Amino acid sequence: MLAGGAWDVRGSHELGVSVPKVVEDGLTFEANAIKKAEAIAAATFALTLADDSGLEVDALGGAPGVRSARYAHERATDAENNAALLEALRPVVLEERLEGPHSGVGPLVLTARFRCVLCLVDPYAQGQNDRRVVVEGTCEGQITTSPRGAQGFGYDPLFVVDTADGRDVTFAELSDADKATLSHRGKAMRALQAVLQDKLRARQRQLATLPR
Repeated sequence: MLAGGAWDVRGSHELGVSVPKVVEDGLTFEANAIKKAEAIAAATFALTLADDSGLEVDALGGAPGVRSARYAHERATDAENNAALLEALRPVVLEERLEGPHSGVGPLVLTARFRCVLCLVDPYAQGQNDRRVVVEGTCEGQITTSPRGAQGFGYDPLFVVDTADGRDVTFAELSDADKATLSHRGKAMRALQAVLQDKLRARQRQLATLPR
């Protein structure tokens, strides 16, 4: 998603330094993204971008939320997390099947959203206010109890979105390019790019003042 810009994107493991294993124990996506970015920036002294993302299902009070990647258990696979989500929704779906036809409120719609928070940390920033930038992107949709598609990862086969041409598709039925256009992470990345450009221009001005 950052391809084509005036930057070189590397994974922290590619920098040849020891990086810490960050425990994602924050109560929000923002807290986890900040914790990861600050820890890796301190270890690498590089401009550092970290992501924390997940699924929020309204019928479950916002769960899985920050536990999206480990909803079933700490080392859960995508299949296990999807199964755990459907199991958690089973009482909601069962109640609708028993009462929905007589309730007069229409069929059950399991509204949900994917949320992505990105944190960019500049370890060389002059002031604390310039050190850290946080941006967010969300994608509204709904959950289907019948998984569809073979693309993507995580909860993609269960998350239905409306496309520009009026189709209802899951993330797992979209190409990477189409998903990036609609997704929470795509929106957050587009918001970040302007910030990143400003950061790089500031870095260039900072380097220009150094003695040669």
